Amino acid sequence: MSDPVCCPGSRADDRRRRRLIAVFAATNTVAYGALIHAFTALLVPLSEALNATRTEVAVAATISTLMGAVAAVPVGALLDRYGGRALMSTGSAVGVGAVLLWSQAQNLGQLYLAFGLVGLALAMSTYEAAFAVLVVAVDSRRRDSAIVAVTMICGLATSFFTFLTGWLDTLIGWRATLLVLATVLAAVAVPLHLWAVPDRAAHLGRATAAGGEPVGSALRSPRFWLLVVAFVAQSGATAAFMLMMVAYFRDVGHAPTTAAAMPIAVGVLQVVSRMALAPLARRFGMTRVTAFSFAVQGLGLIAMPLAGASVPWTLLCVAGFGLGLGVSVVARPSIVADTFGVARFAGILALMTVPVAASRAGTPLAAAWLADWRFLVVIGAATLLAAAALVPLCGPDRVEETILVDAHGRSRPESDA
Repeated sequence: MSDPVCCPGSRADDRRRRRLIAVFAATNTVAYGALIHAFTALLVPLSEALNATRTEVAVAATISTLMGAVAAVPVGALLDRYGGRALMSTGSAVGVGAVLLWSQAQNLGQLYLAFGLVGLALAMSTYEAAFAVLVVAVDSRRRDSAIVAVTMICGLATSFFTFLTGWLDTLIGWRATLLVLATVLAAVAVPLHLWAVPDRAAHLGRATAAGGEPVGSALRSPRFWLLVVAFVAQSGATAAFMLMMVAYFRDVGHAPTTAAAMPIAVGVLQVVSRMALAPLARRFGMTRVTAFSFAVQGLGLIAMPLAGASVPWTLLCVAGFGLGLGVSVVARPSIVADTFGVARFAGILALMTVPVAASRAGTPLAAAWLADWRFLVVIGAATLLAAAALVPLCGPDRVEETILVDAHGRSRPESDA
């Protein structure tokens, strides 16, 4: 039985919005915690257990991201055509299998195979897919607040996974820790996606009513390419720091528990920045707020080597990083949806995701190779480049003439949207 297509602003529409926010907050928290944050905490014991360098182990994250890039476009097309219920449920199951395989890895080849599946699971079942569901299922006036709510809860909750994973590793070892995380992922993500995500009929009904810009038209827009430059640079820098932060802080002299707890500060600043994002975006514009946040993030990264082992100064720099991270996750889907519409949102976002994913794959590897303070300077400069790329888009909003399409690809006048 298909989900009903409710009128925007109706009581049923509000119930569906609240249900999706709660479900996506829970499922993304356990997915990112098990598939990404656990890897950050286990980088050192993994390299020791597999008798490999940190750079060799970090290749697993690169493989995961590259697999996500390869899967992004077909996953986006499937989301536009069929909705998210079956796809996200299947992706969660793939993630469970990936963590189980990771827990049994005896060499780098087995680790790399597991992380190929991790990348596929992330593409099918986490933020990108959840945003594609939300922008269609939620009324446009509440879309940004829904995305903010999901990412705010998830951003804070997943930060504790790094500390939790490190703590479990000291108690039961990294293999048993991964078995625990796989069990949690299976118990939470798969059933909740099956229960709450709208089916194909409901998804297509709302997408058809909303309309949107064709993919080809979006690709010809200069705004699309400026956004690509901005989010490619910022996402690569973020991925590099998230992977290397615990190891870096330990290397410069912080205690292991202090280093493992630093991601909590990132999570707190994500929450603070996202709480302020909606009112600030309404007053100054989402693009201006994003450009400012990226600039603060870049300056925090560049200044971090000067902090050394000082906890207060390090926390201040980490806070700057967390500000940019908190805004970026919300800004990209919000700007894409506002600029290009709903009917082809997942496909357009996927085309942007491919170079973003490639950056996330390559930058952490380069950071692991540099290892010391130089990687912070490089990724800080990249984040400042991201802020600069957004500056030309910070002028007054302009209404551009576009041809809109419905969810089945039929062109229709903009006045009908």
